[in-house]
Amino acid sequence: MQARWPREQVRIEGDASEYVRISDDGEERSFFFCPRSGATVSYWPDPEHIAVPVGAFADPNFPAPPVWEDRMHPWVGLPDGIEHIG
Repeated sequence: MQARWPREQVRIEGDASEYVRISDDGEERSFFFCPRSGATVSYWPDPEHIAVPVGAFADPNFPAPPVWEDRMHPWVGLPDGIEHIG
């Protein structure tokens, strides 16, 4: 799950290593991870946005994101009231 913002509204600080992979649509996607722990700290899902895995936030009250159901594993359970996409 991720939180996503327009790139011009985000400032990321600190060390990060980049890994580039090709998306299902054949486009390059950049992932940035902590060089010490290996945890993904952000990625660029498209040219206009930055996404941050919600697990990177320490706030337990962080709002639940929508879930892309057509790509989730069958063992994933969704809480009542969550926004559904796909």
